[in-house]
Amino acid sequence: MNNTVAVVIINWNGQKLLKRFLPSVINFSEEAKIYIIDNFSTDNSIQFVNKNYKKIKIINLNKNYGYAEGYNLGLKHVKEDIYILLNNDIEVTKNWIKPIIENFKHNNIDIAQPLLLDLKNPDYFDYSGAGGGFIDKYGYPYCRGRIYDKIEKNLNQFNNTFRIFWASGACFIIRKKIFNKLNGFDNSFFMHQEEIDLCWRAFNQGFNVFCIGESHIYHKGASTLNNNYKKDYFNFRNSLLTLLKNLPGKSLFSVIIRRFFIDFLLFIFFLIRGKFLTSLMIIKSYLYLIFNFKKVFNKRTKIFNSKKYYEHNSIIYEYIRFRKDNF
Repeated sequence: MNNTVAVVIINWNGQKLLKRFLPSVINFSEEAKIYIIDNFSTDNSIQFVNKNYKKIKIINLNKNYGYAEGYNLGLKHVKEDIYILLNNDIEVTKNWIKPIIENFKHNNIDIAQPLLLDLKNPDYFDYSGAGGGFIDKYGYPYCRGRIYDKIEKNLNQFNNTFRIFWASGACFIIRKKIFNKLNGFDNSFFMHQEEIDLCWRAFNQGFNVFCIGESHIYHKGASTLNNNYKKDYFNFRNSLLTLLKNLPGKSLFSVIIRRFFIDFLLFIFFLIRGKFLTSLMIIKSYLYLIFNFKKVFNKRTKIFNSKKYYEHNSIIYEYIRFRKDNF
């Protein structure tokens, strides 16, 4: 039985991006039905799509719900078997969907991403997902092809189908039945790292996440959230929420306490570097965790995978101590 596929783009005031990037999606996604979930845009996004792309189905929301809840609400109106959740600043390539369909058909894959390359520097991987994501013991994310701001050149080293821990939200592919079974994204995240939380919940239930390296796309990046300090806040805060929700009980508090000391060192580091607002975002993240501890704790996963969720204890330590910039 062949799976039906939907490409679903979330949008908020992205008319310029849609004008630039929709043509490649339309031209190279003939295997899929295309949807746009609109987070109550106040520009002319919807008018532009209605005028120029009448075959695209638009799902209008009544306010800006962000990435997580925007998809949760919009996907209730999408009937296809496989969701390809695509940012509005992605340029896809010819035949990009075919390897996805083939791998989902013949391999035991529940969640996936393609290879993500940097649109501005096409010979290099993209920051937001590169060749697939992992986390260390303390919840800090990294990718094949990217560790912190160190980006590897694409030498076809990741052109395989490879098991990963988390798939990038820039192009997040998931079976509809798995998305529904996991109750979608956690809407309290709003944006950033909600895909890591969902993939960790999937890992705890034994589902499989892969990078499909035969498919590659280009990501512009940094298009929706230009305030870097707000981005810092969501990344620190949501990483802490992910740990509290998904860590096995036996290691929960020891890992979070050690994570606190690492973040404290980062707080000092950013202060010394003059990045006062970034340091403030770390404090703000912990204040959120303290005041919402009970609510987040009650969301804890009921099933935990006996396998290790990490391959490295601390990427920060290895990066500083051994100058290791790829994993």
